[in-house]
Amino acid sequence: MHGAFGTVLWVVCAIAAIVAVAALISSHKSWQDYGKDGLVLDSEMGHSPGRGTSAADWEREEEIRQMMEARNARRRRRGEEPLDVEKEIARLSPPPKLDPELQSEIRDLVKARNYRRVRAGKPPLDVEAEVQREVEKLRGL
Repeated sequence: MHGAFGTVLWVVCAIAAIVAVAALISSHKSWQDYGKDGLVLDSEMGHSPGRGTSAADWEREEEIRQMMEARNARRRRRGEEPLDVEKEIARLSPPPKLDPELQSEIRDLVKARNYRRVRAGKPPLDVEAEVQREVEKLRGL
């Protein structure tokens, strides 16, 4: 009787192992599709905390706006001049990342402008400083 129990136990374990391997092989496609339906956390998709979605950016900006309004209310109570909320938000917000292709186009534009300046007998401008100035102008700073 004791020998039959051991045999049945081994047979059940072997069948369970075969079923487990079959289930693992058949679920391979499910793991490839994991996360494609949008029901995944940002951290699972590789987003860094600094780069949020537009909804997260909007929420962050709205919270900053509320804090600035509260700050202005305190300043008014003390008799101080309130700050411009929009300028403060622009100052506190990190500048958006500039597309490398756009930056390359701006650099080409500055080089062409320098070429025209030299042909007109004027001294050339510093390319990097001009690129930075154009980028700031584009961002509205």
